[in-house]
Amino acid sequence: MRHFSRTLSRTLSGLALSLGLIGAAAASSPASAAQCGGDFNAFISNFSREAQAAGISPGVINQAFAGVAQDQAVLQFDRRQRYTFNKTFEQYVSTRVGPGRIKTGRFMMQKNASLLSRIEQRFGVPAEIIVAIWGLETDFGKGDMGKRPVIRTLATLAHDCRRTELFQGELLAALKIVQRGDLRLDDLVGAFAGEIGQTQFLPSSYIKYGVDFDGNGHVDLRHSVPDVLASTANLLHTNGFKKGADYHEGSANFDAMREWNRAVIYRKTIAYFADKLAAP
Repeated sequence: MRHFSRTLSRTLSGLALSLGLIGAAAASSPASAAQCGGDFNAFISNFSREAQAAGISPGVINQAFAGVAQDQAVLQFDRRQRYTFNKTFEQYVSTRVGPGRIKTGRFMMQKNASLLSRIEQRFGVPAEIIVAIWGLETDFGKGDMGKRPVIRTLATLAHDCRRTELFQGELLAALKIVQRGDLRLDDLVGAFAGEIGQTQFLPSSYIKYGVDFDGNGHVDLRHSVPDVLASTANLLHTNGFKKGADYHEGSANFDAMREWNRAVIYRKTIAYFADKLAAP
């Protein structure tokens, strides 16, 4: 959702999601941030020491940073973002929620009906909201989840002084994902701000909200549909989403979805898509 191969509006919506989830990053930040700017290798060396002090094993650190280099494409992409929507809701939703996506969404609701029912019972988030987010983010896991190495992406953004503390926190969280065994390093790939998986979690949110719903001992937000959908519901539930209540603009649940995406137009699109999925 945040890649060169997608439309600009979809890219902007994804980065709005990133902004919506940055609050979780503070909990993952190193105790003392490495000095941004300057020599990139020196920065990585300093950050590595802080990551080890934060509990990351030397083996994970060495493996993660072996041969890592700055990604200039990530910096160029970051520089040109404005984090805004330039379309009306009607214009935007027409590009995101068409008959084909609605049809597929209804099929996915039927296919995963038992799973979604268990998730709703536990977290109180209806199936149509979860599936709407899933569809908007990565076309129900069939679309582009990103192909950029997350460690390289986040190291590049952490070294950059614009938002170094934010992305140092995300970089540390990404190392924790590897250390926990949730994803292998070669499977830790994502979008242009380091978002991961079928509903595009930042690493800090992966750590904070991720749920092992398939019971295999790991939180896998790339391959495990139960983990993906339950973690998405857990994020909303944790931030105040109430079962059975209205989720449209002006409601408390609409405000709770702000943690998913701060942009009103995107949350209105989630609600609109959910209505279409829930309709007979």
